[in-house]
Amino acid sequence: MSGLHRLEATRVRRRLRNGSSSPIVVETPGGLFVAKLRGAGHGVPALVAEILVAELAEQLGLPVPERVLLELGPDVPSDDRNDELAQLLAASVGLNLGFRYLEGASEPRRETLEQLDDEFVARVLWLDGWVMNPDRTASNPNLLLWRRQAWLIDHGSALPFHYRWADVSEDTPRERSDYSGHVFAARASLLPRYEAELARAASPAQLSVATQKLPAEFLAELGPERDPARSRAAYAAFLWKRLKPPRPFLPLST
Repeated sequence: MSGLHRLEATRVRRRLRNGSSSPIVVETPGGLFVAKLRGAGHGVPALVAEILVAELAEQLGLPVPERVLLELGPDVPSDDRNDELAQLLAASVGLNLGFRYLEGASEPRRETLEQLDDEFVARVLWLDGWVMNPDRTASNPNLLLWRRQAWLIDHGSALPFHYRWADVSEDTPRERSDYSGHVFAARASLLPRYEAELARAASPAQLSVATQKLPAEFLAELGPERDPARSRAAYAAFLWKRLKPPRPFLPLST
């Protein structure tokens, strides 16, 4: 099984911003990474969503920063002496998730978002509808501009069903997506033009490849019977059912 590369966090540089995900910048032998911590926000399920959605995004041709698994020790030195951060680090000892730090990246202005090409926008809409991501809004588009390209970040709120596996039924994967709050809501009519092409980019084999990147340590804490193999199969089955026509994340007019 081919999983994510593993690195040790050797120093905490700083906390990036407040919020449920509470990301921090850490030093590693492989360079700087933005760490998403198991002790923050929605915990391990959010880290699973980050990994799986990032893998699917790349399969759809969308850029996402490099991912690694980060081992955070109990005595990692920190340049930020904030008591709240110290508590967060203590709650996150063990395996966490890191994204390559994009030095010099910036948040896009509204006019920049409006100028993004149709194909990119359609791919983002299709991905977010597929994985049930509610968290790409006009006020928080979760996109960064780096090297003249828009990069996708922050997918911890996607895959909401995995907080309630016991409640998942045959109908749950068919729940409709609502794009009304999406940053690209005004361009949702693009989806019919690209959806056949995008559907070809998703297959059971590709879903299997994506789910294999989920570490057993994370899956042992959630999912069906806390069994990593069963959990991977359950994620793949759920997302495959959402791809069945008529796809519930396409506009009803299609």
